[in-house]
Amino acid sequence: MQLNGKTAIVTGASKGIGKAITLALLDKGVNVAGWSRSNPNINHPSFSFIQTDIRKSEQVDAAFEKTMKLFGSQIHILVNNAGLGIFSKLEETPDESWHTMFDTNVHGLFYCTRKVIPVMKEQQRGHLINISSIAGLTGIEEASGYCATKFAVRGISQSLFKEVRKNNIKVTCICPGSVNTDFFENVEDITANETMLHPKDIAASVVHILETPDNYVTVEVELRPINPRYS
Repeated sequence: MQLNGKTAIVTGASKGIGKAITLALLDKGVNVAGWSRSNPNINHPSFSFIQTDIRKSEQVDAAFEKTMKLFGSQIHILVNNAGLGIFSKLEETPDESWHTMFDTNVHGLFYCTRKVIPVMKEQQRGHLINISSIAGLTGIEEASGYCATKFAVRGISQSLFKEVRKNNIKVTCICPGSVNTDFFENVEDITANETMLHPKDIAASVVHILETPDNYVTVEVELRPINPRYS
């Protein structure tokens, strides 16, 4: 896809991977609507921040309407990046933590994607990128809730790929390993550091995947740091 002049929605655009993806798309001439709860303070003529809690379907509906008014009737790219992890033994996990992860990582993705698909079907073109995790490929101790949500992201992605490919809509699921962000602030025994992947690495992969030829789609990709240090 030629990216210049296209329109994208990026969820969780305020920091980390989401902000890096937003900046990379802006560098490619993409008009970007950043949906997140806090403002990323990106000063760019092609960027619009739309305050959104994707856990709430009515806020997603409102953000969608604002995006359409700002950028017109076409949406070419949706990056479902917003997500979080809360870690504990399963039997010690509070209801609130479990529901918060599913509401953000799974239900939020659902609310955003179902708004965009009809637009992409009408224009017979689009690319949906879902950010899963290595935790969506294998179980991790004291991360059963987070793993469950990221396995769900992969399952949704695989099913959706088959549903919309006939409409020339691409679906890609990206599974990064450890990334040097504030994700690990509440994880015992792991400190984010320079040996991990960097948000700009994920952003570069997203751009590469989006720029593939029209008849070519990367369905799933696993990204890993070569030799990470975790303490």
